[in-house]
Amino acid sequence: MDALVGVVTQSLILGIMVLGVYISYKILDFPDLSVDGSFSLGGAIIAVALKNGLSPTTGFLLAIGGGLIAGLLTGILNVRLKISNLLSGILVMGILYSVNLRIMGKANIALFNTNHIFESGFSPIIISLAIICICKTVLDLFLKTGLGYTLKAVGDNSQMVQSLGIEVGKIKILGLMISNGLVSFSGSIMAQYQGFSDVSMGIGTLVLGIACIIIGESFISKIIKTKETSIIILGTILYQLVIYIALNAGLTATDLKLITSFIIILFLSIGEFKNPISKQKISILRRREYAKN
Repeated sequence: MDALVGVVTQSLILGIMVLGVYISYKILDFPDLSVDGSFSLGGAIIAVALKNGLSPTTGFLLAIGGGLIAGLLTGILNVRLKISNLLSGILVMGILYSVNLRIMGKANIALFNTNHIFESGFSPIIISLAIICICKTVLDLFLKTGLGYTLKAVGDNSQMVQSLGIEVGKIKILGLMISNGLVSFSGSIMAQYQGFSDVSMGIGTLVLGIACIIIGESFISKIIKTKETSIIILGTILYQLVIYIALNAGLTATDLKLITSFIIILFLSIGEFKNPISKQKISILRRREYAKN
């Protein structure tokens, strides 16, 4: 039972990261590999902050700020320097690896003897649930604003938005900043939960986020009709449960990449079989939603 509680707690923490990937990958149609570095960046910043006697709140703000800067850099490379989406993310991911090492001074920092949020006396699952509910609520409210609808429209049809006199580049940079800020925030929480920060803890973040989004949209959405943000959080929990079951069935941690690929293929197949909705139809619906607002 304790193991399952731990899996759900970890899923809720990673759910914040998936919300960030959702903004870049799903809304902006931007597969941003820099999130792999941003997740580790959040862990690095919070570890150094706590080791230097700063409060977890201050550490969180610094971690989010670091993520915002990482997203800004990715956006500038793509929008201003005209570097492709994929290459922009790869370049920033490489930059952040060195930056994270420079921040921590070494590859790993233990946090077992520091004062962090999971030593506040409350259950870790309650703390994680409260944080992700706040993040989800704020994101939902933002996406209902005019700026939020514009962000969605840029991902669906940037030419249409540009024809309305809106500077698409700035909107895209803003989306990438929010995305990386959430991912970095998630990394800072995960570092405290697992008791250490590691320079490689963010490897596979984008793939994990995409897997959770696919599971949510191809399977959970067919069972429960609710907001997309809720669906992908439930998808994250389901993904982590499947991984937990697979590991307990005899597979090892070295098989995680294989399991992840199999899960993505499986749920993509289920989604296409049950309800094949083309991206073009989704784009049309979003344009109508944007036009109303």
